Amino acid sequence: MEKKAKSKWIQKAIKKPGALRKALGATKGKRIPTKKLDAATKKKGKIGQRARLAKTLGKMRKKR
Repeated sequence: MEKKAKSKWIQKAIKKPGALRKALGATKGKRIPTKKLDAATKKKGKIGQRARLAKTLGKMRKKR
């Protein structure tokens, strides 16, 4: 049996870094407020997709 090569799907998924922050009007260098992110996840189109991906990636953070 061959081992599957680990795919770097996160790097491929993020085409335009900072686009969500710019669209939501969040300041650079600070976290996007949770209420803004929650509201954006309910939107359609690219903003909604980016917000949902951001929430998913936030869950993947390593807890210390």
